[in-house]
Amino acid sequence: MSIGRKVLICDDEPHIRRLIEQSLEDLEDEGVELIITSNGEEALSAIRKETPDLIILDVMMPKMNGFDVCENVKSDDALRSCYVMLLTAKGQEQDRHHGQELGADRYMTKPFDPDELLSIARGVLQDRRS
Repeated sequence: MSIGRKVLICDDEPHIRRLIEQSLEDLEDEGVELIITSNGEEALSAIRKETPDLIILDVMMPKMNGFDVCENVKSDDALRSCYVMLLTAKGQEQDRHHGQELGADRYMTKPFDPDELLSIARGVLQDRRS
C-alpha cells in the first residue's frame, strides 16, 4: 500500500520559499506533495492536518518561530515521528544546540546548496518508506 508522502516548507521570505520549492520540485515528479506555508502558526496548523514526512522550517519567522514549531511537533505524540529540519541564517553553535534540544533532526544553514537539500530530502523520504 503506497501512502502519499508529504514535505512541508515554511519560510516567511517568498524568494527563499520559492528557492526551496524549486530545489525539491523533482520530488513532485516522484509523487511527493509539497505543502507551502509562510509563518509558524500556518505551518503548525498544516502539520497537524497533513502529518508530513519531512518539515523544513525557517527559524526566524513572525507569529511563531521555527524553534517553537519544532518544539510543538516533537512534544506531540501524533507528530513526534515527523522529520524536522531547521533551515536558517542563524548558524551560531548555540542556535544549533537549541534546535537539537528541541528535537530537530537536522540543522542546516542558509545559504544552502539546492542539490544537497534535495539529496537530504530524498534520503529522509526513502528512510520513511522502509
